[in-house]
Parts: sequence; C-alpha cells; structure tokens
Amino acid sequence: MSVIALLGAQWGDEGKGHIADKLASQASIVARYNGGDNAGHTITIGSTLVRTHLVPAGAFRPQTVNMLGAGMVINLRSLAREVDELNRIGANLTPERLKIDVAAHLLLPSHVALDGAGESQRGAEAIGTTKRGIGPAYTDKAARIGLRAALMAHAQRGAFAQAVGSAIERANELLTRIYGQPPLDANAIVQEYSALAARFAPHLADVTPLVHAALERGETVLAEGAQGTLLDLDHGTYPFVTSSATTTGGVLTYLGVGPKHVTRVIGVAKAFCTRVGAGPFPTELKDEVGARLRGTGSNPWDEYGSTTGRPRRTGWLDLVALKHAARLNGLTELVITKLDILSGIHPLRVCTAYTYHGTSSTDLPGDPTILSECAPSFIELPGWQQEIGSAQSRTDLPREAQAYIELIESFTGVPVSHISVGPDRAQIFEM
Repeated sequence: MSVIALLGAQWGDEGKGHIADKLASQASIVARYNGGDNAGHTITIGSTLVRTHLVPAGAFRPQTVNMLGAGMVINLRSLAREVDELNRIGANLTPERLKIDVAAHLLLPSHVALDGAGESQRGAEAIGTTKRGIGPAYTDKAARIGLRAALMAHAQRGAFAQAVGSAIERANELLTRIYGQPPLDANAIVQEYSALAARFAPHLADVTPLVHAALERGETVLAEGAQGTLLDLDHGTYPFVTSSATTTGGVLTYLGVGPKHVTRVIGVAKAFCTRVGAGPFPTELKDEVGARLRGTGSNPWDEYGSTTGRPRRTGWLDLVALKHAARLNGLTELVITKLDILSGIHPLRVCTAYTYHGTSSTDLPGDPTILSECAPSFIELPGWQQEIGSAQSRTDLPREAQAYIELIESFTGVPVSHISVGPDRAQIFEM
C-alpha cells in the first residue's frame, strides 16, 4: 500500500514514540531507520510506562514485524537488555517479530568510550552528546571500518570475534595515546559480544526486500524516525547535531524505498520547543515559564530525557523553525503533542520571525552562528485555564487552544491531523 514516514519536526523529543504506537495499529511493519540507543521513546499503555531506545513502537502491536534498518547503529548490549525487559511485559520479540538489517552497523563499547573521551576533551565546547557512542560508530561507518550486523552470522567461525578484537585494538590506540585514557579489555568485550552475536544472529534479515514485499501485498509500512529535523547531520544546526539523516531523505536511503511509496510524511512537534545539549535555541526561556514547561521531573511527561535523564532546555514555540522543517521534509501533516502543558499559561508567545542585524526574516538561516545571533520576534495569543486532558476532538478544546492550532496550520501551510493532550494512548485524537 504505502510508507508512512514519521519524524521529528523540532530538536527531537517531540513525542514520536507516543504517536508511533498509535500509528503502528495500522501497519504490518514498523521500521526504525536511523540512530541508535541515543533515542528514547516513551509509550503509556494503561498503567504501564514503556520506554524503548532501539526497538520500534510496534513492539506491543501483535500484528507488526519490527525492523531495525540499515541506517541504525546498534549496541547489542543495550538491545539485549531492552528486548528482555519488553518481553517480560508481553512484547514477544521473537526473530519473526524483530528483525535486524544485515547492513545496520554495530556499536561497540569502544565507541562509547571514545564518545565520552571526546566530549571531555572538548571541555566548554562540548557538543552535548548522549555519550552513547553514536558519533564514533557513524565515523567508523563513513571511514569504512565499521562492523555490519551481517558479521553476526559468522560468529561461530571466528570472523566476528576477530573483527571485534581489531576494532577494540584500534580504539585503544586512540584512547591511550590521544585521550590519555586506560585501554579497554579486548578479550572480555570479544567474549561478551560473541555471545550477543550468537543470540541475535537469528534476527538478521535483508530489510529492504521485506519492506517491498509488504508494499506489493498492499500493506502499510510505518517508518519511525529518531531525533528531529533540526538535528539532521546536513540540515541541522551543525555541529550541534546527531550523526545520521533525520529527515524524509533518511527514510528513503536507510530503508531502500523510492519516494513514490511514501504517501504520508508526518511531522511531530510539541506545542512549545525543547532542546537537549548545546546549540542555538532562539526561543529559549530561562525564567519561571521555562521551568513550568519543563516540570519537576517527577512525572514521565516532564521534560527530562528518557535516555539520559538530563533536563531539557525549554522555550516558546518557534514557527520559523517549524515551517523550515515542513518545507525540508515535504510534510503532509503535523501532529502536535503536549498541548495540555500550556493550560494555565497566559499570555502565550509564538515566534514568527527572526531579526538579525536589524533585518527581519521568516527563514531559518543555514549558518548556526547566524542563528545563534538572531533575536526572535513574537506575537502574543491569549492562553486558556481549562485542563484539556479529556478532549477527544478539536471542538472539545477551548477557543484559545483552537486558535493556537489554527496559527500553526496557517503559518506552516500544513494541516494538523492529530493532537496529544496527555501521555496515555487514549489522549491522542484526530482533528
């Protein structure tokens, strides 16, 4: 039938897992196409809070096959822990329900060590990575010295152990000579990862032919993205970005499908903005309103990273950046999450332009240095006092909330198809 591309339209953490879980009910395949366990998706099913970092959101939809695509870097240690946790609460992630693309790359403890060492050496100029080894793993991939998942099929013949051992030795040279860090225990890592490879070898598959076979059968494939548009390696606020393509182009490249198959491109955006780590953030708030948007951390719905636990930076909604994401991805619809968090805040401010050296623009500059010097231009809208967590339609929302959504639609030129007003599955409704 078609591919539904679901991606973040801001700086990540937009609530994609929450929405992916809902859309997974329509799909036979849910495929992650980029990133690694630096991602963190949170799904609330009844009274159960489920966090995933590698496994797609279709884990709890029995009809789906969940796939880890070629654009991912996979930490087998994290994957084993996650699969065990999800299976304990009923996910049943057998090799038939969880497949790993043979072209995905493996993320080793050496990548994690190099990531942490590199961030420490940068000091005040640190990028603000999750220190999960994502960047170093993609560096090895680009340098053509990475380990593809296909190697797991050869774990019993020693090829996998040899490749892992060589990778650790290369990393130890950097760790000891460049960063002054102690070397990793290559033998222990080889032993651990050889066992993990034997465990996950039955999950290996050529994902692209499986995706095309499903499309030929008239089925729906949900392509689930990690991070957000403004963190894209090429189109984001470089160098404060992730190491993969987070845009629609990543769906095509990493899953191996042509654009004719993608019929819906859904951008997920919060009703305000957040960012983790360093980098420009024009609408950032460092006052009591920003603290109000963040929450205290006592609630999973609060603005603390599900992967790192770090408090997120918060700010007013930036429509300039959101319009940029809509253009870049060819969004056909928007999903707005966390609208409920704005209840009780008055007035609400929304950025509709930037001013740079006296010149106003509604375009996001490609140079992050310029972006960091841009002053946001705001308009004010009246807020609303009502709690909206029980809303099930646009008309259930206060008129002020409806006006807020209408402004998003008119400015970006993209219709809002769904709104989330709380963490539960039942708190997402179609417009």
